[in-house]
Amino acid sequence: MKPLLLIDVDGPLNPYAALDRRVPPEGFTRHLTRPTGWTSGRPLPVLLDPRHGEELRALGSRYELVWATTWKGEANEWIGPRLGLPELPFIDWPEMHGSAPAGTYWKTRYVVEYAAGRPFAWVDDEITDHDRAWVTEHGGGVAALLRWTDPRVGLERADFEALAAWADGLGARG
Repeated sequence: MKPLLLIDVDGPLNPYAALDRRVPPEGFTRHLTRPTGWTSGRPLPVLLDPRHGEELRALGSRYELVWATTWKGEANEWIGPRLGLPELPFIDWPEMHGSAPAGTYWKTRYVVEYAAGRPFAWVDDEITDHDRAWVTEHGGGVAALLRWTDPRVGLERADFEALAAWADGLGARG
């Protein structure tokens, strides 16, 4: 069984911290969206780079791709099609933005629960050393790669290379 690749949208795929630039970063296009949770009258702008879709599709031979985002299933409507991704399963968070153990990000415990003992890689812009330590201590010994991304930049070539190498390394151990 393939390891999971748990993908956050805002930060890794949508470098939201770069939205205030007049010109989007190279390769990114501004899209206007209206996900259910967006309560502003104006559409929510997101920056997306179709090369991310190509890279993720390539990683699909090594991983089972899963949305790990507050967009939940709406990532399949607003994000995936713009990146050329098929419909993906998603983590349906039991609670969003709530309290979390030991200084961890609120998603961390749910990511471990969702993985249910399967090896996983997780890309998110909110991951810290607290999350890595918590996963090591509470993850049941499962192999896990927690990959932080800069929300001003999003996923870069080095991130995709690291994800591929990590998955390939799991195969060598199995």
